[in-house]
Amino acid sequence: MTLSATAALAIFVVAFVLIATEKVDKVKVVLIAAGAMALLGLIPGDEVFFSEHEGIDWNVIFLLLGMMIIVGIIKQTGIFDYLAIWAAKRSRGRPYRLLVMLMAITAIASPFLDNVTTIMLVAPVTLVVCGRLQIPAQPYLIAEVLASNIGGAATLIGDPPNIIIGSRAGLSFNDFLVHMTPIVVIIFAAFTLLCWPLFRRSFRYNPDRVAEVMALQESRAITDRALLARCLAVLALVILGFGLHSVLHVEPSIVALLGAGAMILVARTEVNDVLKEVEWPTLVFFMGLFVMVGGLVHTGVIETFGGWAVETVGDNFFGAATALLFGSAVLGAFFDNIPYTATMAPIVEGLAAEAPDPGTGRALWWSFALGADFSGNGTAVAASANVVALGIAARNGQRISFWEFTRYGIIVTLLTTLMAWGYVYLRYFA
Repeated sequence: MTLSATAALAIFVVAFVLIATEKVDKVKVVLIAAGAMALLGLIPGDEVFFSEHEGIDWNVIFLLLGMMIIVGIIKQTGIFDYLAIWAAKRSRGRPYRLLVMLMAITAIASPFLDNVTTIMLVAPVTLVVCGRLQIPAQPYLIAEVLASNIGGAATLIGDPPNIIIGSRAGLSFNDFLVHMTPIVVIIFAAFTLLCWPLFRRSFRYNPDRVAEVMALQESRAITDRALLARCLAVLALVILGFGLHSVLHVEPSIVALLGAGAMILVARTEVNDVLKEVEWPTLVFFMGLFVMVGGLVHTGVIETFGGWAVETVGDNFFGAATALLFGSAVLGAFFDNIPYTATMAPIVEGLAAEAPDPGTGRALWWSFALGADFSGNGTAVAASANVVALGIAARNGQRISFWEFTRYGIIVTLLTTLMAWGYVYLRYFA
C-alpha cells in the first residue's frame, strides 16, 4: 500500500472512530477529515465536485434535498397524523404488531421508491404514532431502516448499488425480480421474526394512551383536503418518475427536484418556510463523507482490499462468490455501499469474464449485489437511509446513537448475509 493510501486510510479510520464514539459532532468530523484529505492531495481538488466516483455524489444530495422539501410540504396537510392514528388503531397499540405493520409498509415500498425516499415518508408517520402512544420511537425507526435496506435489494431501482451493478453487468429490472426478490422475501420474513427478541425490551404498552387514540377519528387530522389532493397528485407523478427513470433517462435527483418545485407551486407557500424543513446537517455530512470515501477510492485503498479478497480464491468460483458476498458485507458497512460498489464493479466484471460459463458469471454479480445491499445495515453510516433516519430522529428529539443503531445492524447483517450465502450456493453452485 502506498504512502498516500496509508494516509487516506489513517484519516478515514480516525474520523470513523470519532463518529462511532460520538465525542465530536459528526458533521465537524467529516468536514475536517475531508479538508485534510484535500489539503494532502489525497483527492484532486478539481475532482471533489465533479468526479462521479471520487467526489461528492450530487445525485444523492439533490435527491435528498428534493424529497426533504416534498415531505416538509406534505406534512402541512396533516396526512402523517392521519396515517399515524390509522396505524395505531389497526395495531391496537400493541408494540410488536405496530412494528411489523410499519416494517411491512417500508419493505413493500422500498423496492419501488428506493430506500431513502421510503424512510423520508415513513419516519414522520412513525414519530407521530409513537408520540400519540407515548412510546420511544427509536426501535421503530431502526427496524424500518433495516427493513428498507432489505426490501430495497429486491429490484433494480430499490437500492443505489443495484443501479450501478445493473448498468455495469447489463442486468434488467426483470433479472433482479427473478434472482433477488425470492431471497429478499425469505430474509424479510426471518427478519420480522428476529425483531421480537431484538426489540422486545423496548416495547411498551400504555393502555390509557391506547384508549385515547382508539377514540380519535383519523379523518379529523387532515387540516387541508384541497392541498392534500394537490400534493398527492404531485407525489404520484414523482413516484412514477422514479419508476420510469431508466426508461426516460432522467436521474431520480432531477425527478425529486422537479417534484419539489411543483410541490412549492401547488402549495403556494413561502420558499423560506419550506427550506426550514430541510435537514441541512445531514446533507453536509453526506458531502463530507463522499469526499472522505473519494480519498480512499482515489488512493486505491478500496480497490486494494477488493483485489486481496478476489485473489485469495483463484479459480474457485464459489469461493469467489463467497468472498464477494462477505467481503462486500464487511467493507460496504464501513466505506458506504454506494462508492464501494462503484469501485468494485470493474473488478467483479473482470472476474465474471473469467468464469467458465455465463451462469457462473451472473452468480458472482448476484453475490456482489447481495453483499453490497445488505452491508447497508452494518453500521449507522453504511447507507444513505441510515444517515437520513438518524438525522430525522435527532431533529425530533428521538436521538439514535451510532452504537444504538449499529448493535442491531451487525446482528441483522450477519443473519442476512448467511442466508444469502446459502441461497447463492443452493441456486447457483449446488
